[in-house]
Amino acid sequence: MSLVDFRVFVEPQQGASYADQLRVAQTAEALGYSAFFRSDHYVAMSGDGLPGPTDSWVTLGGIARETSSIRLGTLVSSATFRGPGPLAISVAQVDDMSDGRVEFGLGAGWFEREHRAYGIPFPSLGQRFDRLAEQLDIITGLWTTPAGRTFDYAGDHYTLTDSPALPKPVQRPHPPIVIGGLGATRTPALAAKFAAEFNVPFAPLDAVRTQFGRVQAAVASAGRSPGSVVFSASFVVCAGRDTAEITRRAAAIGRDLDELRENSPLVGTPGEIVDRLGPFTQAGVQRVYLQVLDLADLDHLELFAAEVMRQLV
Repeated sequence: MSLVDFRVFVEPQQGASYADQLRVAQTAEALGYSAFFRSDHYVAMSGDGLPGPTDSWVTLGGIARETSSIRLGTLVSSATFRGPGPLAISVAQVDDMSDGRVEFGLGAGWFEREHRAYGIPFPSLGQRFDRLAEQLDIITGLWTTPAGRTFDYAGDHYTLTDSPALPKPVQRPHPPIVIGGLGATRTPALAAKFAAEFNVPFAPLDAVRTQFGRVQAAVASAGRSPGSVVFSASFVVCAGRDTAEITRRAAAIGRDLDELRENSPLVGTPGEIVDRLGPFTQAGVQRVYLQVLDLADLDHLELFAAEVMRQLV
């Protein structure tokens, strides 16, 4: 089986404080996971979400100062939430605060209820993708404009005039950009133009294989080398030494164990997970994000690192 890069991915909108997230990030760093990523949402998909949402880039800025080596990022920030100029500033600042450990996931946005809840406009899907494309143009343009020069942009949704294009991120030309999703046309095209990594979230093997093929074709059409994009996938994790432990962890996150087994290869004993990941690595998955839904269960991360990661990294 191919070597795999494992990362931790949390969903704080479901109910997590900054301190909860920091503990997970510091534990993941100590255990050798390569990155700590978080979602960028404002409303819980289930449950009460207490104590309430935390802003992704404010949170990552704090974690940047309380960790030293683990990479930090979003899966994914929504282009509907922030203007491209202020977003470029925030991400560049966190890159500086982390000494160049940021990875920048950006998507079109999809969860209408959180937009209504916090007064954020939610345009049509086509307009959201148009805005995403313009934001990627603008943010990369701001970051790569030579110091001392200004940046201008005139799009259908955003206009920048005489921007000083500051601050610059530490990583040059800019932090790695992560794009993901299952869209058949525009998503692969944007990935081919901008992405250092392409992510397929929570999808079965056939869908992973199909989407990777689309992106690989788009990358080739763009004249990029095949190895210039890392291919990743995200799955909920529910590991245990035996059935009782796996069942307990499934219950703790309110999920049916049979449903979890059907939808994620990261469910089962360590040996089962290693075996179930095999077809995904054969399909091209180089990096795996563990969606950790019980942030209090740090032993879960330790078990996975000791019994699964050690076999595959």
